[in-house]
Amino acid sequence: MHLSSCCSVFRFFLNFSSSQLRIFLVVAALLIPAAGAAAMPSVERTVLPNQLVLLVAEEHSLPFVTVQLLMNSGSRKDPPGEEGLARLAARGLLLGTSRRSATEINREIDFLGAFLTSYAGMDYATLNLKILKKDMDRGLDLFMDVLTQPVFPKDEIQREIDKTLAAIRSAEDQPDDVAEKAFHKELYLSPYGHPVEGTGESLPRISRDSVERFYRDNYHPNNAILVVVGDITPAEVKTKILPRLEAWKAGTVLTLRFKAAFAGGPKTVKINRPITQASILIGHEGVSRSNPDYYALSVMNYILGGGGFAARLFEEIRNKRGLAYSVASYFDPRKYTGSFQIALQTRNASAGKAMKTALKEMRKIRRKFVKRKELEGAKKYLIGSFPMRMDNQEKLARFLGQVEYYGLGLDYPDKYPIFVGAVTREDVLRVARKYLHPKKCITVIVANLKEAGLEEKDGS
Repeated sequence: MHLSSCCSVFRFFLNFSSSQLRIFLVVAALLIPAAGAAAMPSVERTVLPNQLVLLVAEEHSLPFVTVQLLMNSGSRKDPPGEEGLARLAARGLLLGTSRRSATEINREIDFLGAFLTSYAGMDYATLNLKILKKDMDRGLDLFMDVLTQPVFPKDEIQREIDKTLAAIRSAEDQPDDVAEKAFHKELYLSPYGHPVEGTGESLPRISRDSVERFYRDNYHPNNAILVVVGDITPAEVKTKILPRLEAWKAGTVLTLRFKAAFAGGPKTVKINRPITQASILIGHEGVSRSNPDYYALSVMNYILGGGGFAARLFEEIRNKRGLAYSVASYFDPRKYTGSFQIALQTRNASAGKAMKTALKEMRKIRRKFVKRKELEGAKKYLIGSFPMRMDNQEKLARFLGQVEYYGLGLDYPDKYPIFVGAVTREDVLRVARKYLHPKKCITVIVANLKEAGLEEKDGS
């Protein structure tokens, strides 16, 4: 592909908002032939004396090594009033150590042609390294330095806070981001309710000392999973990696009790914006990843709205009625109970009809059995596309970390097709009736309320 074509594709994706991109990826996946049941590399699991869980998978197709550390320190651990702290701690790892400044870290990464990134989500944070095999020693030295010796320079932390505040202000111009934040705030009566990046009110209250405190309370090997995937042998793991990891001392981890709680519906939140396209979220309480009905719910949701062109919501709302540009449903399972959502983008004038049709489809799938053709199509896609979760080093490292984090077992790739394949029409109907609640939905509408015909209604 020519550089100009690459740039055009990049600009195309920049125009997608977060929820639109999620929907696009679901649809795009349907256009890709399902991958065959590729064998996953063998994985060796070890629990070190410092209680760090180490997972190693040899994958010699490319001369790279990918390392991912998953730390149980997501934004649900943010103290009240300091929302955004977990993300700042994760970002702060790369802002300077006792041996290197942020500039020196970036310069070394560029010189090595490597990737070193950090991320924080609601449940966990990650530190990620991808490096050429020949540079592995230097890469591991840098990785352990930022992990175990961060100094969180005050000026760098403040600069990161200022950047985040600017991004929050900019997101106010993105209707789907506004809708998503409002939906979470209304639905969750728990730490899942605030944005991972924090808010305009909370971030100015966070100090460098707060970031260091969060790090001391959470960043210990006995609170972590380390995944190593790539062009590496067991002997190299033993000589090059284990000594570095075993020198990382266990510590006392701050434990917080998490109480899953949700606001009841029905409730409608209307946010007025001078826009031509309405962004709508409809949903309610969902499930946790450990829920035994997860597989039946995956099949049911694929039929309802997760299956792109093949889904009922897409067929009824977009194809038949032309009421929406994009529509999809999804469960967002987390360590604790997450949410169920239907996301819609539509013309202001079509907002009311689109929402009514979405709720109608929720009620319909709760009333009678899905068609056998729908069931088999959903199961075939979910099973056939499963290997795509592991088709490169980064995906495999992320997959293995999550398998360990959620306690799914290293035989999960073998069990998944069995669990999905066993789902029946009776299962789909049962979980639809148990987990879909069209009468209890919280609905967030970001639109030109006058054009949508919603300006005079209170929506309460």
